[in-house]
Amino acid sequence: MRATFDKVTSWAGLLLVAVLLVAGGLLTWASSFVGNQVHDQLSEQHITMPTSQTGLAQLPAADRAALQKYAGQPLTTGPQAKAYANHFIRVHLSEVADGQTYSQVSGQYLAQCSDPKAAATQACQTLAGQRQTMFMGDTLRGLLLYGYAFATIGTIAGYAAIVAFAGAAVLLVLVGLGFWHSRRASHPVAVVSQPVGAHV
Repeated sequence: MRATFDKVTSWAGLLLVAVLLVAGGLLTWASSFVGNQVHDQLSEQHITMPTSQTGLAQLPAADRAALQKYAGQPLTTGPQAKAYANHFIRVHLSEVADGQTYSQVSGQYLAQCSDPKAAATQACQTLAGQRQTMFMGDTLRGLLLYGYAFATIGTIAGYAAIVAFAGAAVLLVLVGLGFWHSRRASHPVAVVSQPVGAHV
């Protein structure tokens, strides 16, 4: 009975090893695919991280510190995209209309500048410029943060692949021990009985 139990559990473990290996392979492929896609898409934008000569020095201290380690590098990774979106684009967008959001500026434009005569005024032209700038900036920022999100998913998939392969390796060792124990249980060692009082 013990030998049968060991064999059944060992074969079940071997099946689980196969599942973990397949899962690890798929997770590795997913991590590589996502990483390559994020890199390629970001590279096509030809964005260079700011330096002291291109606006880094004028940023608030916290934003400058977040970008300093990437200064002058081409933007090709998720962490770079997050830093550029949150510590460069957002800072400049907050200066466009005294900290107002695109939604607020657009609402003002629609309320005040629907009339063609009003739209021609300097105030409405200023609002129109702010509206366009904020729309473009928010769009780029959103796309960069999407890139960061997908890059993070790819990283998590990579870690999950490592865990899957490690689990498969541990299970494989246990499966080997299970088969070894089942073989041992199938061939018990014979015990030679001796008469009471017999001397060796």
